[in-house]
Amino acid sequence: MNSKGRRAIPVPGEGRTGRPGPARAYALALERSPCHITQNPFPENATEIEDRMTHSVIQNRPSLDDEDEEKPDNRETPNFIEKHLFKRRHVLITGGVDDKLARVTCERLLALAAESSDPINVFVSSPGGHVESGDMIHDMIRFIDCPVRTIGTGWVASAGALIFAAPPRENRLCLPNTRFLLHQPSGGMGGSATDVAIQAEQIIKMRHRLNLIFAEATGQPLERIEKDTDRDHWLTPEEALDYGLLGRVVQTTRDIG
Repeated sequence: MNSKGRRAIPVPGEGRTGRPGPARAYALALERSPCHITQNPFPENATEIEDRMTHSVIQNRPSLDDEDEEKPDNRETPNFIEKHLFKRRHVLITGGVDDKLARVTCERLLALAAESSDPINVFVSSPGGHVESGDMIHDMIRFIDCPVRTIGTGWVASAGALIFAAPPRENRLCLPNTRFLLHQPSGGMGGSATDVAIQAEQIIKMRHRLNLIFAEATGQPLERIEKDTDRDHWLTPEEALDYGLLGRVVQTTRDIG
């Protein structure tokens, strides 16, 4: 009751006696504190949150120079491998044969040929790919002046076999567990009937051209090559030797010569 006999209405945060309640007392203490926060410490929207987080990341992230000093640059490893292979005059052809692989391989062959007339060792392990890309590498091996040795490993198939057959037979080597595959080219056809007929004609011409290349490389009659490549024709190293596709099998680098 107040002095006029009326019941006092409690102020929020105050007790029934009119004195500040615990919550109000705590708030008053914060206001008197020198550490009192006068602005809302929490952002009002997502943009402010993002800005604060970005600012925090930029301020706390170590500099790139510090990272370089603490951790070795692993990007040097591929460069070291490339330089070492180039110095040894080794070129690796692995995976599917496409225009990117053909470009990189031909660039390396041209660079090595310009540096020295010493032999180049081309290691081939490929399931095949684009015939035209294989043609590019095949022709480049024959184009440069220095001798090239192809060394089969893993499997040498389709366009990979075309690349492998580029050097003279005595320069075609392989490791003991290599497998070879010769077969006719294939490709997807689509479009009008006229377009399909044109594509089919081109594949027939391509097949004949490839058969001539393998007949020359192996010494086999063209009729034998045509018959064998009508379906997948697999060869072990021993069979490839008898067939004329392979010059010799090597066990170690000392056997390469």
